[in-house]
Amino acid sequence: MIDQPLQIADRSFSSRLFMGTGKFPSPEVMKAAVDAAESEVVTVAIRRVDVQNPQDSFLTWINPQNYLFLPNTSGARNAEEAIRIAKIAQFSGVSNWIKLEVTPEPNHLMPDPIETLKAAEALVKMGMVVLPYINADPILAKRLEEVGCATVMPLAAPIGSNQGLQTKALISLIIAQSKVPVVVDAGIGTPSQAAEAMELGADAVLVNTAIATSPNPVAYANAFRLAVQAGREAYLAGIPARQTTAHASSPLTGFLTN
Repeated sequence: MIDQPLQIADRSFSSRLFMGTGKFPSPEVMKAAVDAAESEVVTVAIRRVDVQNPQDSFLTWINPQNYLFLPNTSGARNAEEAIRIAKIAQFSGVSNWIKLEVTPEPNHLMPDPIETLKAAEALVKMGMVVLPYINADPILAKRLEEVGCATVMPLAAPIGSNQGLQTKALISLIIAQSKVPVVVDAGIGTPSQAAEAMELGADAVLVNTAIATSPNPVAYANAFRLAVQAGREAYLAGIPARQTTAHASSPLTGFLTN
């Protein structure tokens, strides 16, 4: 099965590894890790960027002309705050895409499904390309697809936890029903976990904390790149079914006869 580029809205991408840009020890390391990952989509909290100032330290390292610049609404506690942050990104001209995040409780940072859907409907009507971060909720994922979101982004585990695919069964349901790309976001801590998400049939993964806090972020970003590619190729090749009993890989009869 020959792979095709990832298509989101009117853009296509060769890389299926999206990168977050927070928590890195320096801008130099962050940029080198993005390059090692060969990511084409980078996300950043719009609160951290002075989008009106071309000399802003972030924009000097990540040029929106060279990547798909995906601002997020990190820090928004309700739909109203998320819409206001998204408007800043849209009106700046930096990007018409937005990663929608609504997390009212700072102790666990779980997304608010009601406020997320409310904000998504409004932002789609504004003409924005909306990529919502959500709990692994198949019902919500379908509702967001129906209101016009370009993807759904279910969490694998609590954000920044590095726990891996704690919501694997639910993500599988979302993938099976979705007509828009599914990007697994939050909680992926190792390259093997990223590969596992891709083996399920996810269209992409987004990784930040695991790479940024690694002792060697650049090498770890490269490892994630290879893992995402391997997981995608395995999914396309076809994952063999699990068996409940042993089955010999060589025949048990006839191998000593002419």
